[in-house]
Amino acid sequence: MKRVTIVGFGFMGGMHAQAYAGIAGASLVALVDLDPSRVAKQVKDLGLTVPVFTSLKESLARVETDVVDVCVPTDRHAEVVLEALARGKDVFCEKPLAFSTAQAKAMQAAARKAKRRFMTGHCIRFWPEYQAFEKFLKSKKAGKLKSLTLQRRSALPGHSAGNWLWQAKRSGGAALDLHIHDTDWVLHLLGKPKAVTSRGTKDSRGIGHIFTDYEYPGLVVRAEGGWNYPGKWGFQMAFQAIFEKGAVEYDSGLTPSLKCTMEGGAPEAMAFDAPAAGESKAGSGNVSSLGGYFNELQYFIDCLEKNQAPKIATLDQAAETLRVTLAEMKSVETGKRVAV
Repeated sequence: MKRVTIVGFGFMGGMHAQAYAGIAGASLVALVDLDPSRVAKQVKDLGLTVPVFTSLKESLARVETDVVDVCVPTDRHAEVVLEALARGKDVFCEKPLAFSTAQAKAMQAAARKAKRRFMTGHCIRFWPEYQAFEKFLKSKKAGKLKSLTLQRRSALPGHSAGNWLWQAKRSGGAALDLHIHDTDWVLHLLGKPKAVTSRGTKDSRGIGHIFTDYEYPGLVVRAEGGWNYPGKWGFQMAFQAIFEKGAVEYDSGLTPSLKCTMEGGAPEAMAFDAPAAGESKAGSGNVSSLGGYFNELQYFIDCLEKNQAPKIATLDQAAETLRVTLAEMKSVETGKRVAV
């Protein structure tokens, strides 16, 4: 049984707490948040019975824990991760890993020194529909992949404490917080591109919408991500993959959400394995399904129980995803192609 302390109990911390409740090898033993009065209501609403502290230092002094799950705003990831590693804890850190490559390198060095296991919350690698597509791609049933286009669109998120997501200096804007999901997925499926060329729209909150072309030989790959839609627009994640002998489409807003059309045939719903994790009870955020979060945390806990280092969404992979996303943001700023 792995004892878990969650640091940062906003939308994502709440999702993780609910996921841990369904994982036999995990026990949530403490929460850490700078605003305990706000957290108290959420703890009650979710039916949790765990102590709440205002600092990781106090929590670790009072409650024995094996894992520190970092869900604080992005600008605080590095400080919390480094403190947890220095205290000899295994770490799960939400995406994006950090704000800069320098911070990522500091985390990598600290994890090596501490000899602790580390995983990053790039949950799309564990999202049921995306996992089904990855399996289909590897099967080569439709031949060679010719093009892949991805979308991640949202109204400006209103669920972050103090609206920290609206502050580019804290969140990195839509490019670093939202679009990075698809950058990570592209790297997971296809490896590192030769270069990226990006365009985007900007406002006081940073890059609000980004369009990126990733350079791969013989393959067209483009991803779009933005949170500058009207307030009640909602949320959509989607992709379209064209193969030599077929196509696969996914749209989170449709039923069925995942479809395959083979050459000469009609569109058919694709099956995918969704965990029985259910929906979030928190009532906040742009995604209510616990499935992808459950899958990633179940995988992490399983790795720890087996005394193995994770091989998916690793620290090094997250650092590479961060590096490529920062290159995309540089391309937006300069208007130029950026080699990666």
